[in-house]
Amino acid sequence: MQVLNNIESLHHYLGRLPSNARVALVPTMGNLHAGHLSLVDKAKALADVVLVSIFVNPIQFAPGEDFDRYPRTEAEDIKKLTDAGVQAVFLPTVEVLYPDGIEGGTRVMASRPLAEMLCGASRPGHFDGVVTVVAKLFNLIQPDLAVFGEKDFQQLVIIRRMVADLNFPVEIISVPTVREPDGLAMSSRNSYLNAEERARAAMLYSCLRQVGEQVEQGARDMAALEASAEQRLRDSGFVPDYFRILDADTLAPLHDGSRRAVILAAAYLGHTRLIDNLVVSLPA
Repeated sequence: MQVLNNIESLHHYLGRLPSNARVALVPTMGNLHAGHLSLVDKAKALADVVLVSIFVNPIQFAPGEDFDRYPRTEAEDIKKLTDAGVQAVFLPTVEVLYPDGIEGGTRVMASRPLAEMLCGASRPGHFDGVVTVVAKLFNLIQPDLAVFGEKDFQQLVIIRRMVADLNFPVEIISVPTVREPDGLAMSSRNSYLNAEERARAAMLYSCLRQVGEQVEQGARDMAALEASAEQRLRDSGFVPDYFRILDADTLAPLHDGSRRAVILAAAYLGHTRLIDNLVVSLPA
């Protein structure tokens, strides 16, 4: 596997690929787990060359968030990607992607109001940072397709919107959330949980499933379902940030034409902010 640390080596590698090679990009922040590797597997099935990027992007973290302590496991990540059959990994530093510093540079603004709801309401500017770095990676690598996980559902919707609005010739592929045996969505931030918190963490997914069953059975008082779910989370020791039931294609409120609902939740367990979601079909 090729390890590429700067733009020159990246472009040299890409320039040597066959002109008809189909290239897949899997953007990550590292600390790779089975969820990330499921993205790699999907990319391998769809492309000739899989390039994984590992970059903890400072401009998507607000002051006081966990940028400095975000798990960085470069050596282990390289081994996992090598074992998975990935052809190349792009491992830039902040100085490589932001050579003039992170203040004052040009940024992409994510679609409003998508970027200001749900996680965006709690993390102002987060999605602008996400789409800026994704746009930079798309411009640098010019992949045919890029693979993202459905755990970050709002991010996926926003990136799809960016690609459509800015006419990026990149196909966006999504992969279902990979879960622990008890249902907890795999996440690098799960390592922040202590043993007692980890034992309770799967309650978040359990709550999503309970609400999902009610929606599939025809329940339509979404405000009542949301309020009841938030209370169940509080009773289980969580501090809910949001619990919403929205149209899965647009993140707008459900309407008569909606065919799928997405149930999205974010909640703190101790000092750890967990997010999860569940997509369900709506009865006709």
